[in-house]
Amino acid sequence: MGQKIGKGPGRNLERSGGKDWLRFAPPARGIDPGLDRLDAYFSAHAYDDHRHDVYALGLTLSGVQSFDYRGARRDSAAGQVMVLYPDESHNGRAGVAEGFRYRMIYVAPHRIAAALEGRARHLPFLREVVSRDPRLVAALHLALRDMARPLEELEQVEIVAALAEAMLANDPSAGVGRLGRPLKQARPQAERARLHLDAATGIVTAVELEAASGLDRFTLNRQFRKLYGTSPYNYLVMRRLDRARALLAEGTGLADVAAAAGFADQSHFTRQFKRAYGRTPAAWARMLRA
Repeated sequence: MGQKIGKGPGRNLERSGGKDWLRFAPPARGIDPGLDRLDAYFSAHAYDDHRHDVYALGLTLSGVQSFDYRGARRDSAAGQVMVLYPDESHNGRAGVAEGFRYRMIYVAPHRIAAALEGRARHLPFLREVVSRDPRLVAALHLALRDMARPLEELEQVEIVAALAEAMLANDPSAGVGRLGRPLKQARPQAERARLHLDAATGIVTAVELEAASGLDRFTLNRQFRKLYGTSPYNYLVMRRLDRARALLAEGTGLADVAAAAGFADQSHFTRQFKRAYGRTPAAWARMLRA
């Protein structure tokens, strides 16, 4: 399984009780990062219903993490892994009095798709949301063992490949045959649209995205969702929220964050942030400082 996950600098499981906290690993650098890593502890309520545009893969370190996902309650105990598909609503809370601590890696779907190029019909979807599958456990230990430094480029490749292979092994339907011809043909055009959205600093119009991709807006919307697990608009909103989270971590005020990240106003920013992360930006910022 490789190096075991440690307790993290300045933290240990015995001292976790009480105040909730979030700690993000330094951001991955270099090739199209698309990776965020989180270490967190919650004593009771964690998140309201929300959804990401990425895969969320986690390992529970202590306690029990309970959440509602696809119409059922799920419970992840220490040593179990969780795999949440992009754009699926979920929440979070402690399942036991001691609370829970976990680590999570958020992986952009385009990175999983690239790792499985030509070998999968669609993005892997795991029906067993919580498990002790040894392939997933090993891949997550590799991804989450060292949170104090940014991931090197070759290390990112190794981690994404391990996670993609583990997920593919847990979804036999994804590995049957190859990508359908229309979807495979649309990948370069959808990728141009995705890169255009990555670079955008303001509003992106449908006409603009059609010009960037070479697809009409409705075909692009369908193919983009098949390839990346979410719509172009939600992808754009999440990139704005990525910028907002970075500014919050620097201590920037909410109104200034909203303006810098391209939201209409602070109210609009707060609604979108809570929809994506299950907490208000003010609460999020407080937990980063805890």
